[in-house]
Amino acid sequence: MNKLMTAAALVAMISAPAFAAGDAEAGKAKAAVCAACHGAEGISTMDIYPNLAGQKAAYVVAQLKAFKAGERNNPIMAPMAMPLSDQDMEDLAAYYASL
Repeated sequence: MNKLMTAAALVAMISAPAFAAGDAEAGKAKAAVCAACHGAEGISTMDIYPNLAGQKAAYVVAQLKAFKAGERNNPIMAPMAMPLSDQDMEDLAAYYASL
């Protein structure tokens, strides 16, 4: 019984990241406002805005959280990140990572 409980706990821990992962399709729909600066496919046409296509999802999430928390100060990105939920951030990150 103890081995069964341990195995179940391990499976739950291994599976947990899958439940927290973002949905790229949902992220694509949420990325419409991002396209104004970062480009429709995550490739900016202006050097002052970074390309997001192909960025690692964890990096995108970390940056969005930093903007939202005020740890990164940017007058454009701070108000853009403020209304995003954790799931929104995960979805956007999954979308940009998929490009």
